Amino acid sequence: MSAPDSQTIRFMLDGEVVAVTGLPATTTVLEYLRLEAGRTGTKEGCAEGDCGACTVVIGELAPAGRICYRAINSCIRFLATIDGTELITVESLQSSAGTLHPVQQAMVDCHGSQCGFCTPGFVMSLFALYLDEERPAREDVLTAISGNLCRCTGYRPIIESGCRMANYPQPERWSRDDAQSQARVATLRSIQRKDSLSFTGFHAPRDLDELATAVAAAPDALLLAGGTDVGLWTTKQLLDLPPIVYVGAVRELQQVRSTEAGSWIGAAVPLSVAWPALVAAHPELAEQAMRFASPPIRNSATLGGNVANGSPIGDSMPNLMALGAEIELRHGARKRCVPLDQFYLGYRKKDLRPGEFIVGVRVPAAKPGRLFSSYKLAKRLEQDISAVCGAFLVELEGDRIVAARLAFGGMAATPARARNAETALMAQTWDEAAIDSAIRALASDFTPLTDARATAAYRLQTAGNMLRRFFLQHSGLTEAARL
Repeated sequence: MSAPDSQTIRFMLDGEVVAVTGLPATTTVLEYLRLEAGRTGTKEGCAEGDCGACTVVIGELAPAGRICYRAINSCIRFLATIDGTELITVESLQSSAGTLHPVQQAMVDCHGSQCGFCTPGFVMSLFALYLDEERPAREDVLTAISGNLCRCTGYRPIIESGCRMANYPQPERWSRDDAQSQARVATLRSIQRKDSLSFTGFHAPRDLDELATAVAAAPDALLLAGGTDVGLWTTKQLLDLPPIVYVGAVRELQQVRSTEAGSWIGAAVPLSVAWPALVAAHPELAEQAMRFASPPIRNSATLGGNVANGSPIGDSMPNLMALGAEIELRHGARKRCVPLDQFYLGYRKKDLRPGEFIVGVRVPAAKPGRLFSSYKLAKRLEQDISAVCGAFLVELEGDRIVAARLAFGGMAATPARARNAETALMAQTWDEAAIDSAIRALASDFTPLTDARATAAYRLQTAGNMLRRFFLQHSGLTEAARL
């Protein structure tokens, strides 16, 4: 007897609808591909979304009847969360004549592969770029493969492959036009749900009211968004997870709204959409957006999930705190808003009541004349955990400080504002004396830890250095100008 439709995971693979039942809720896309579908071209390297060997591409229906394709890490993405999407693996690129796709042919011609283990992941990351950009620039290529590691080939020929892949004739399969063909769109539309996917250990509500009912009825359930942290609980810690309530299928939580008052970003909006929305409203965040994880991670992870996780080194939170963000919460039919800087009560402890969940993040619009900057200190420029992340916002009337919001990550058990340093700045003249006073006050705001990333003394000193950098940047002074 076949399983009911509501218990069947459906997705499109090579133009055909695949129906999967009977697998555990925590089965990853990678496990399905290698162990169930026999598609071993997709590799397992790190099993934590760092190396990119497991990269596949997911297609989702977007407005105007188009399909939006994004690279993701299949090793930490649960199979049930790709219900209703199109799945593309490296095997999918083969033509009926057996010829290589332009992305693959470029890799061959540029000698972009030696041992070959990482090659399928690089191919799929470049393939997602191929579908998105007609003539990608070198910087686009660098960004696209920034989530892929190679141990032997070296990156020069791989980068060259990405720069040259658009020079080849359009392929029989998987040109940009083919990816948007009416048949492909129609098949994908045919598997869009009206009911919710629900089987043992997994429930994916379709709207906000259903989600509220589900969470209120099962307050101990695990709320899952992008899974870029939760996935590691199964692949690395080998934990047995409680029943999962997945928020990624809730339409209301996938929205971004912009008004004169500011931006509202739903809890299920992926970071690859959320960060551009934040940068559009606050251009000073461009560097943070670039340095936050890799494209495959940003394509799965959500801003709401990053906030709900509450990691002390989560880089989005100091920025949101400095900007005065609030989070919208819901329990049943009741809603409330909490300033983000009051949400974290202790390490992994939040002002989140049983049965309550995050609906979205509200970020106020930029005020004219405000000063705002954000800095991240890590051992690598990109895709590294912060030793310290600092975000600073100051409002002036003339040369007098009338408002200050200074927020840090990596300095305490939670992301937090530096209240004493803020007080030291208030009503002071915008000058080095005020900054010196605020820097001294940081020692009373934070008692950092020493760990593998930095010592406590280093963290405290560099936090002060960030604040001084903020002043120099916005006062028109540089060291060269002062000498």
